[in-house]
Amino acid sequence: MNSILDNNIKAQLQSHFSGIKEPVELVIALDDSDKSKELKALAHDLLGLSEYFLVREDEAIKRKPLLSIRSPQRGTEINFAGVPMGHEFTSLVLALLHTGGVASKIDELEQTQIAQLQQDLNFEIYISLSCQTCPGVVQALNTIAALNHRIKVTMIDGALFQDEVSERNILAVPSVYLNGQLFSQGALALTDIINKLDSGAAEQQAALLSAKDEFDVLVVGGGPAGASAAVYAARKGLKTGIVAERFGGQVADTVGIENFISVQKTEGPKLVAQLEEHVKEYDVDIITQQKAANIRTEHGLEIDLESGATLKSKSVILATGARWREMNVPGEQTYRGNGVAYCPHCDGPLFKGKKVAVIGGGNSGIEAAIDLANIVEHVTVLEFADSLRADQVLINKANSLANISIIKNAQTTEVIGDGNKVTGLTYSDRVTGDSHQLALAGIFVQIGLVPNTEFLDGVVSLNRFGEIEIDQKGATSVPGIYAAGDATTTPYKQIVIAMGSGASASLGAFDYLIRASATEVQAA
Repeated sequence: MNSILDNNIKAQLQSHFSGIKEPVELVIALDDSDKSKELKALAHDLLGLSEYFLVREDEAIKRKPLLSIRSPQRGTEINFAGVPMGHEFTSLVLALLHTGGVASKIDELEQTQIAQLQQDLNFEIYISLSCQTCPGVVQALNTIAALNHRIKVTMIDGALFQDEVSERNILAVPSVYLNGQLFSQGALALTDIINKLDSGAAEQQAALLSAKDEFDVLVVGGGPAGASAAVYAARKGLKTGIVAERFGGQVADTVGIENFISVQKTEGPKLVAQLEEHVKEYDVDIITQQKAANIRTEHGLEIDLESGATLKSKSVILATGARWREMNVPGEQTYRGNGVAYCPHCDGPLFKGKKVAVIGGGNSGIEAAIDLANIVEHVTVLEFADSLRADQVLINKANSLANISIIKNAQTTEVIGDGNKVTGLTYSDRVTGDSHQLALAGIFVQIGLVPNTEFLDGVVSLNRFGEIEIDQKGATSVPGIYAAGDATTTPYKQIVIAMGSGASASLGAFDYLIRASATEVQAA
């Protein structure tokens, strides 16, 4: 039997698996496909890496190919329908570790809440192996299943199980089903899942957060700007915290990064992991799965979170980043997640062999078209202007591909669907005024970013684009509040620039705190 893992990976895994202390069953369900052969090879590769692993086949399992990770002692079950390689390989490794008795890195409150769930829950997660958001959802649900035997989880590779994807009309990943009903789509963190399953969990978490002591510096946002700001603040000996929906921000959804100076090429998730590892080298309180809702300045600086919690800090650094800009045309919201998508790397595999459109002719749009051309039947790029804004090297590549068409001076006017999914779009020719219709299965929107600053309206000065106005030190219009990164007026939204602005804002906040402290001493 051919090996699927090379010797270097095996050596690393053997070291990781040395902490396993309980038996782990690897149950495989196979058919005659090549993917089944890959899965069998993977299972037998893993078998030789720990004395606690046992492999057996089970023909009674209907969904094939499938690898089931089970604990004979605790009765837990975590399933992978497909071959969990690519971005999901880490999910497999963590499932093996947690099933084998290696403790997961979640706090005691969350462990208690998971253990107290008494209902039988069967989660199914449809993913694509190229999706960078999917592993976070898979790993969160797997963590729950490893701690509670009444909860079963199955990751399903949508590209491999196309019949199921079609039957359930799944056009976006990750899509999570609970006991046969749609539970969620898109990013979903462990805390979010627990809160949806346990109505009292959110209140407990909010109370614990509100009880935290006042920070010297609280960074709102966990992207490159936020991570940089936190490192600089912590290195100054300041009591530092980060509060964010997720660590990494937009970078976590970025595939190829080739303009981060000193690193020739990397990927978003890898860079995010390195940023988080760097921040954790310092005494920084990282609070995730929380979204800021308001900042009050009447009694110091108080940050209200959507969960109901309130955090207090002597200074604040806003690094809330940006999100994909929407078309704002009829039908877009109706079919969001049902043919209208914003992440070609995540959802592209679900449109294999179909016709799709990309809205936007900048770098992100043309890159998306090139990537999709390897998967779909045909890509039509619609650009509003009379010329493409992408780099010439990308334009040349797109023009060399036979299944990419580019239409300029095209204004998308409506997304069309059949009530369940996208069937096409209409656009008008900005030169002639004529209206045209395209038959499509998917629409990928790539028209730039909009800052995440709505909650700051009336708190700090924003420009007409919603960007936070800052000076050269990152200071906003409110004393003690600084800002950095893509949410600000800093030109050129780039990772390396965001990191630099995060450092500047942090040093600015440090200078502010020193001066504020000196003023207090003089007043005393």
